[in-house]
Amino acid sequence: MSDAHRTDPYAGAADMRLPEPLRAGLLRHLDHLRARYEARGWGGRTGFGSRPAVLVIDLARFWTEPAHQMGSEMDPVVEATARVLAVARSRSVPVFFSTSAWDPADPPSPQSRKLSLRVDPSDLSVFDIDPRLAPRPNEKVFRKCYASCFKGTNLHEMLAALRVDTLIVTGVSTSHCVYATCRDGADSYHLIVARQAVGDRCELFHEVNLMDIDLELGDVLPVDEVLAGLRAVPDRPAG
Repeated sequence: MSDAHRTDPYAGAADMRLPEPLRAGLLRHLDHLRARYEARGWGGRTGFGSRPAVLVIDLARFWTEPAHQMGSEMDPVVEATARVLAVARSRSVPVFFSTSAWDPADPPSPQSRKLSLRVDPSDLSVFDIDPRLAPRPNEKVFRKCYASCFKGTNLHEMLAALRVDTLIVTGVSTSHCVYATCRDGADSYHLIVARQAVGDRCELFHEVNLMDIDLELGDVLPVDEVLAGLRAVPDRPAG
């Protein structure tokens, strides 16, 4: 993979960046690991199919506004996702948005002990999609209880109804909801992850999980290549 992504505008939390003395060496080691995996047969390309859809994972205010508990600097991710959406919409490519189905009445699970969410039950607008992305009336916004967009939702059925074979993935967080969604979708769809349009609060987790996705689950491509793939999609009637 090209090193160009390492000069992309930084997205994430300032206090979770790789320390400068470690960055160059760690990224070189990831390149070394990639080469070792590729020598063992990993990292083939899935490529685009013929009927893509765009999935925007959890780019809601709770994650895109740094003032919130899960928020960090995600402006570059939102802006790159907006570029993907602009081309997808111009080609009548279906678009889906996910956000959290958080409910204070949900019974706690063992996993709830791992992360204590601080949400004001009187203001669930924090789970609204970032207004810069402005879902359109014909773009489905669905709520999920788990990391994967497929677990406990009807995303598979909605995609099947549209005969989608390619899922273009954007959103947050690379190490959690993006990764879990790619893991669940890899056996059913060509997965195309728009590199600059996904992000994580932690730079190390972002780099490691993005490489894992690219080696095993889907193709991680620069946004410009994703846009070129979308522009090659034949026109479809809107609706």
